[in-house]
Amino acid sequence: MDYNYDDCIVMLLKHEGGYVNHPKDPGGETNLGVTKRVYEEYLGREVTSDEMKNLQPSDVKPLYKKLYWDRCKCDDLPSGLDWAVFDWAVNSGTGRAAKAVQKICGAAQDGAIGPKTLALVDGQSPHYMIEQFGKIRQEFYESLKTFDTFGKGWTRRNKETTEKAMQMMEEDDD
Repeated sequence: MDYNYDDCIVMLLKHEGGYVNHPKDPGGETNLGVTKRVYEEYLGREVTSDEMKNLQPSDVKPLYKKLYWDRCKCDDLPSGLDWAVFDWAVNSGTGRAAKAVQKICGAAQDGAIGPKTLALVDGQSPHYMIEQFGKIRQEFYESLKTFDTFGKGWTRRNKETTEKAMQMMEEDDD
């Protein structure tokens, strides 16, 4: 549902927080959830640490739309599932989030949501999709060797995202 993007970006930025450069985070220098590498690829040039530290929501909103929301076809997903997919795509990659959707609906798991996947999603219960998506996401987190360091935050984020996704789905049904 395309009308959800503006709300979802606000929720995402609450999860992502501000500038960090944690030594155990493989993403490295990050602000508003955008790694330096991703921001450089998006802009097509190198960026300085000062640029990273000074990123504003208005700088990253179009990046998130193009590289994550649009790539995962979130406009075409049921309300709530769009949020869950978007949040995990940002956190762990669009391919991983897409493969989870494809696994749940029985599509070929190629990591790219297209017309065949969307047709299969249409035949599923959004409640079931969101519930299963949260389970797959949690299993992935728990499989990571950095779970001891970051697991509490990932688990909280997944729980909050799944709960909000369910709420969005129910509100859309009204």
